[in-house]
Amino acid sequence: MAKHHQILIVGGGNAGISAAAQLLRKNSKLDIAIIEPSEKHYYQPAWTLVGGGDFDINATVRRQADVMPKKATWIKDRATGFEPTRNIVMTEKNGEISYKYLIVVPGIQLDWYKVKGLEETLGKNQVASNYLFETAPLTWQFAQNIKAGDKVIFTNPNTPIKCGGAPQKIMYLISDFLRKKGILNKVEVHYYSGSGVIFGVKKYADTLNKVIERYGIKTHFKHNLVEIDGKARKAYFVDENGNRIEQPYDFIHVTPPQSAPDFIKNSPLAVKDNPLGWVDVDKYTLQHNQFPNIFSCGDAANTPNAKTGAAIRKQVPILVKNLLHLINNEPIVDKYNGYGSCPLVTGYGKLVLAEFDYDNKPVETFPFDQSKERWSMYQLKKRILPWLYWNRILKGTA
Repeated sequence: MAKHHQILIVGGGNAGISAAAQLLRKNSKLDIAIIEPSEKHYYQPAWTLVGGGDFDINATVRRQADVMPKKATWIKDRATGFEPTRNIVMTEKNGEISYKYLIVVPGIQLDWYKVKGLEETLGKNQVASNYLFETAPLTWQFAQNIKAGDKVIFTNPNTPIKCGGAPQKIMYLISDFLRKKGILNKVEVHYYSGSGVIFGVKKYADTLNKVIERYGIKTHFKHNLVEIDGKARKAYFVDENGNRIEQPYDFIHVTPPQSAPDFIKNSPLAVKDNPLGWVDVDKYTLQHNQFPNIFSCGDAANTPNAKTGAAIRKQVPILVKNLLHLINNEPIVDKYNGYGSCPLVTGYGKLVLAEFDYDNKPVETFPFDQSKERWSMYQLKKRILPWLYWNRILKGTA
């Protein structure tokens, strides 16, 4: 296997595959290699619907080999570090691999260990999470055990996360399920969030606050989950004043704290003195602030916007254009405006399609008020977006 490539991509997820596909569509002679250890590729946005019993988990997975661009080289290995002054990526099995240009898109790391007791009890003791392929179906399984008199908790950490709306989307689905079951008014539903607001864009937050009121959900902001005792069915939070709060539960859905992968966090590519370790790029050009032949986007980059697949879909074309400008010795002029989208499921057949930019200003696609709950937008999430992902986005045509 070649130990040098013109363009080396670290990460074979949404960003890595679609960037390679778009580059090869523009120039099929480019020498591109993708470092990715996984055998399987997942469409993670549907896991919320899986957790709500409205999507088949098996429709969210394909073989990694089947989504790799045919003209790209797949290095089935794990990146372990970087030496950007030598244009080197270190790997677990293949040693050093050199590059002329580097795209760093390994996604985000789920830091389960930061919540004491969580790893041991996840998937047991009514502790659910939609953030893993293995546990997303258990959310629905556990939800069906909820009965009158129970206390139900949904958590959101105080770190950035992939799909910022996910912790509350599953809360609305389960609440709607309990309503249909006729026991919502006999169940306590609590939302504990490490952030200070329900949503950062007022237009959509106004709608979500009405949804919360409709379901009778009790909100607790700036409360961060720090420990779970699964056997005792108790969760422990720390509030903004440092007070530790104990809460019993009968069902809990946990969104884990998240950060950049450790091999980035501990490398020269990371933002200095940032414990979460994001790749240090210009938020508009997606070019590294210190090493000009390196680019990054997606969940691992330090762009101050929502970490969503929709953001990646707008970031990748900018990254591709700017990388090609660099290769052709042209000025880097294309800019990403911070576009992000969050399809906020608010119940079965109900969805608010939030779209916004770096300034948290709505940037909407459709000619109607997207802050309203709509059946059509729910169908967009459930039926159209998964098809678009597998058939267009990963092939570099959307």
